[in-house]
Amino acid sequence: MPLFKTDPTAPPKPPKTKSREWADSLIFAIVAATLIRWATFEAYTIPSPSMEASLLVGDYLFVSKLHYGPITPQTPLQVPLTHQTVWGTGLKSYSELIQLPTYRLPGFSEIKRNDVVVFHVPHETQYPADLRTNYIKRCVAVAGDTLEIRDGKVFLNGKPGETPPGLQTTYFMQVDSPNDEVLAALRSQGVVEYEAPGGIPQAVPGPTPGSYGYTISCTQATADYFKKQPYVKALTVLQPQVQLFPDVADFHGSAAMSATPRNWSLDSYGPLPIPKKGQVITLSPANAAIYYKIVARYEHNEGITWQDGMIYQNGKMLTSYTIKQNYYMMMGDNRHNSEDSRFWGFVPEDHVVGKAVLIWLSMDPNADFWHKIRWSRLFNIIH
Repeated sequence: MPLFKTDPTAPPKPPKTKSREWADSLIFAIVAATLIRWATFEAYTIPSPSMEASLLVGDYLFVSKLHYGPITPQTPLQVPLTHQTVWGTGLKSYSELIQLPTYRLPGFSEIKRNDVVVFHVPHETQYPADLRTNYIKRCVAVAGDTLEIRDGKVFLNGKPGETPPGLQTTYFMQVDSPNDEVLAALRSQGVVEYEAPGGIPQAVPGPTPGSYGYTISCTQATADYFKKQPYVKALTVLQPQVQLFPDVADFHGSAAMSATPRNWSLDSYGPLPIPKKGQVITLSPANAAIYYKIVARYEHNEGITWQDGMIYQNGKMLTSYTIKQNYYMMMGDNRHNSEDSRFWGFVPEDHVVGKAVLIWLSMDPNADFWHKIRWSRLFNIIH
């Protein structure tokens, strides 16, 4: 039995015009592409050297959202209000921002250690999570782990972690004399300074008067090569002297600082426990800075303030807290040239976009036209 009856005497609907057909097709294509991009795969490019040499500047990637599951939009919806609603509530606007719950659809994989992950950077608090800058880093620790870095090497739960094959360290390479032989060797070893003209490393004064050398980021194999060269006088590990998380409790967000400084460095960091959903934390001045942003921002609690090294809610000191979602530590493979979790702390699970799976194109920004494409990197699986 039909659900609706039609009037046989009604005139037939006029056929769609060509412009209407084109408009409908365009709208369908836009909606389909948006859904595919949101739920399956999205293309990204690498703009900075923080993941070198695993990923290079100019690599074009496909990021899978199927692995961990696509996540619902986190931008508040602007809902129109009726005139009566506005009149009855005293609101001065005809619209209201509604924050819907965030939900991740099922994926076929969990976030695992050593996955290369795209996520919304946590510290851009002026925007909703899904409107923030997207970062790509390696997941070095998952919820429930305890992370420690000793002499630049990652340890998880007291045991050595896996070392990525492209892991880089920054060195000052002091040479007898900066010349074409040294530059040719740097070029042959794939050492690049992206901010310099043509990507060619520039000689700078060394630690002693009259000495010169190069600040380079390279793999251990490349460092071992240069140590054997007669023109290299010294190869010294460099790392910036900066204050890190959790001494800096709220990176770029506020002046909140830990009441118990740890003075960790990029190569000597931790031990730091990674929060897990359902975990009950006893808060004290010794650890409150670790959990401040979780309580104040990531888990959307109201009335949170930071006073004298402790977390307060509506003027009352919090002495315990139950974690509402899983968290992760993300680090770049270019370990001394990466602003990552060592600076701003944990990445919440609801900030994770997807897993980087494939390099489909790679363009060398410093090469000439005939050598622009890095053919050997095309369609490489990302590890």
